Amino acid sequence: MMSSDELRQLLINVNEGRLDVDAALDKLKTLPYEDIGFAKLDHHRALRKGFPEVVLCQGKTTEQIVEIMKKLGQSNNTVLATRAGREVFAAVRAELNDAVYSELARTIVVQRGRQPVPGGNVLVVTAGTADLPVAEEAAITAEVMGNQVRRCYDVGVAGIHRLFDKLDMFKWAQVVIVVAGMDGALASVVGGLVEQPVIAVPTSMGYGASFQGLSALLSMLNSCAPGVGVVNIDNGFGAATLANAITRLFYH
Repeated sequence: MMSSDELRQLLINVNEGRLDVDAALDKLKTLPYEDIGFAKLDHHRALRKGFPEVVLCQGKTTEQIVEIMKKLGQSNNTVLATRAGREVFAAVRAELNDAVYSELARTIVVQRGRQPVPGGNVLVVTAGTADLPVAEEAAITAEVMGNQVRRCYDVGVAGIHRLFDKLDMFKWAQVVIVVAGMDGALASVVGGLVEQPVIAVPTSMGYGASFQGLSALLSMLNSCAPGVGVVNIDNGFGAATLANAITRLFYH
């Protein structure tokens, strides 16, 4: 971690012209982090990735989550937590009264001050209603990262005419996220119809032989449609961050 003396010298070097601003920024991108005992918070992730560190609540105690979010909220205008239960939200809200909860997506969002610069257009598509929790995690994540998000839900291959009725929505998008369980076939269908990058998200929804999403994952990995990338099972957050990395190329 960079000491205060080192940081002061860095600023002096910039002011006196011995170091340009871009070179100074490169030095700062990996620093600093804050050690709070049970976690090391990466306060400069926004410099490197365009968005602050996100809190995965799963596996953490409520007290740990609250402390992490308070610390991140001191340095960032936007804080996002995923896989949060309502009891966790209640504890966070007691400390951060501007926190907003989505029970469906299990996300907690704190936004204040200057928001992210508006980014690209992301369309989130689901095969069925059972896929909505994962899809909403993706949609909310993409939104808080500054993207315009539209939703096209319950258009799976069992009633493919529902998808065809919505094809105009796909022309608007720069990236399409397709969320599907069962056989995961919707990602291949969409990949064969559109020119945009398609990010496929297998979900754990399905009957016994779906193996908690493994069958959808393998179907998506074996897609013959060009331009389809695949993230892990139920990983709506990962799909949104990848979509954001793509749209940032257009606007940043």
